[in-house]
Amino acid sequence: MARFGDGLALGPDLPNAAETAVKQALSPLDAPPDLVCVFISTGDPDELEAAARRAMSAAEGAVVLGCSASGVIGAGRGVEEDSAVSAWAAVLPGARLEPFRLETLKTDDRLIVVGMPEGHDDDVVGVLLADPYTFPVDAFVERSDDAMPGLPLVGGMAESAGRGLEPGDGGGTRVFLNGEIFDSGAVGVVLGGAVTAATVVSQGARPIGPDMVVTKADENVLYELAGTPALDKLEQIVLGLPEEEQELAGRGLLIGVAMDEYAEEHEHGDFLVRGVVGADTDSGAIAIGDVVEVGRTVRFQVRDAGAADEDLAALLDRFEVGPVEGALLFSCNGRGRTMFPDSDHDAQVLSRTFGDVGVGGFFAAGEIGPVAGRNHVHGFTASILAFGPAGRND
Repeated sequence: MARFGDGLALGPDLPNAAETAVKQALSPLDAPPDLVCVFISTGDPDELEAAARRAMSAAEGAVVLGCSASGVIGAGRGVEEDSAVSAWAAVLPGARLEPFRLETLKTDDRLIVVGMPEGHDDDVVGVLLADPYTFPVDAFVERSDDAMPGLPLVGGMAESAGRGLEPGDGGGTRVFLNGEIFDSGAVGVVLGGAVTAATVVSQGARPIGPDMVVTKADENVLYELAGTPALDKLEQIVLGLPEEEQELAGRGLLIGVAMDEYAEEHEHGDFLVRGVVGADTDSGAIAIGDVVEVGRTVRFQVRDAGAADEDLAALLDRFEVGPVEGALLFSCNGRGRTMFPDSDHDAQVLSRTFGDVGVGGFFAAGEIGPVAGRNHVHGFTASILAFGPAGRND
């Protein structure tokens, strides 16, 4: 018997598939579950809600949360763009679970997020599932370290049940929690007490060129790198690459911001990777997808299937949670078949690394996870929350 289980079910009768997936996830457990996560992929919002209700009913007695998605992960597989349900269940002895629902309130000059539970000294991790159309997930996550210092957040952004439909048009995303279904906001759970858990975010990028210090910048615009106009420096680096990597840079250049300026070497996971979004030939500046201060170390990056595979495998090899007994996996909807030969890649890498443990998750429209101790929203990543043996709080 085990403390974690997963399930995956497909078929035209999605409510029945939801019940089947939950039963599969519960079947190996050695006790009633404390937490059940359910992820549902379908193009029919009514079918989605019926399936969510059936899943929550089948897991009665546990904290149950989940969301709609373009694809789901379970039973060692990924399923994209097909009606499917994945379920993941956990027995967490000695843990404290505090489920929450987040909403936004408008004031005269800003939005206020309400609903986050009061923090405790023994909080370990928070799982967050958000509707990106109605909830300011980027701002909330980036500022979460100020409101909840030291609490890692892991999760993802839900996707529309009716593909191509906006919220309010009979489609939109759904998040659900403990018997209730919502078409806005975010849901989640804070885990505290005797929980052994660790997080890792695989950003799937490979560095090119040298580390460089930002010597002139304004907000997200970099004017100088290592004392040279940023665009000139970029051109020097790209022209010095092999032809294959020049093509990768041409298809989508990235930049990594070192999260620890005092590290002797910057390895996998030590950079926060963001896109290069524009360039100005007159000023020699480049614009990137984040604010970077003068004095920070950066390094250009490229992304492809090989880099993504290598990065995920390398990070998991360095995992420090002890024997992993179960995990939640939030993979970008730009991974799966878009990046790899099939939808199973990330799930299979976890299976090879962790063995036959319960792994569940979904393909997200944006992933949430900490890099170098601070929470961020990412793209094209695999964000993982892994659980070790019970009875410890590491």
